[in-house]
Amino acid sequence: MNGHFHGDENSENDDLSSEERMLSARAHDSEYQHEVLLRPLDFSEYIGQKKVVDNINIMVESAKIRNQALDHILLSGPPGLGKTSLAMIIAKRLGSELHVISGPAIEKKGDIAAILTNLTPKDVLFIDEIHRMNIAIEEILYSAMEDFRLDIVIGQGPSARTMQIDVPPFTLIGATTRTGLLSNPLRDRFMAHLHFDFYESSDLVKIVSNNAKKLGITVENIAKEKMAKCARGTPRVANRILRRVRDFSVVMKSDTISEQEVNKALELMDIDDFGLDRMDRKILSVIMEYYSGGPVGIDTLCATLSEERDTIEDVYEPYLLKEGFLLRTSRGRMISEKARDYLSSR
Repeated sequence: MNGHFHGDENSENDDLSSEERMLSARAHDSEYQHEVLLRPLDFSEYIGQKKVVDNINIMVESAKIRNQALDHILLSGPPGLGKTSLAMIIAKRLGSELHVISGPAIEKKGDIAAILTNLTPKDVLFIDEIHRMNIAIEEILYSAMEDFRLDIVIGQGPSARTMQIDVPPFTLIGATTRTGLLSNPLRDRFMAHLHFDFYESSDLVKIVSNNAKKLGITVENIAKEKMAKCARGTPRVANRILRRVRDFSVVMKSDTISEQEVNKALELMDIDDFGLDRMDRKILSVIMEYYSGGPVGIDTLCATLSEERDTIEDVYEPYLLKEGFLLRTSRGRMISEKARDYLSSR
């Protein structure tokens, strides 16, 4: 499988950078080679997201029987839930090449034209963060997705002319954390819209167990459960904690990872029993101390935290909202009674 991964350019704020966060669900550039080792290799190994996997399984089998390119698929949901892994499995099952690119990395029309014209029939093109793609690039995809051709405008003014270039039938898999930011024309060209939810702890325990075997380490059941509980419903975070706990056990010369070692490692990583880290606590405490618990507008909050709005909304908020620590209202963000109790107990 070919393709290049492009990481996000996150804020470099000294205290709050998501690049430094243990629990950030976004992948750091240095993590991809580690992630490849832990990714599931086929649908049978893919844990969780049952409805998504069942839908895709049917679509893949149908495409193989019809001997045609798989229909275009849009995968949405918070980062770190397995969208890229699923795209890799799809390409493998189809016996096709996978080409991976990040939406913001496609800067010019010529970039996307070069990618599309170099595809071979039934290839899979995976565009991560497709909602961050330039609108001019997006428009080129319309005809490519629908009619497998590129409509390129050459020249300007009265002398401008349109040139049509055929592209081989391909499958576009788009991944997004913000479906609402996609334009309607692009969204409508995806035949399947599939949403990823946060994982249950039981599924994360299975993921930790499988990946511990891949890493060649033994983990006690109660230790697996503790790691799963602190993983924010996100496999990428679970894998990150597992690798850090593994490092801790190697230094301590322990053959089997126990709950005690997991607790020590989590304490060093500043992760509490709720799976919250320093950044999560910072968001809640800022709203509490600076704005009397809210409501506070998102732009004001971002300015106070010195963080980008996208980073707050995509990376930090989903889990805080899901766990009931944060409330999103028409007037702004507020912390809940649960968050007040949590902060007062610390």
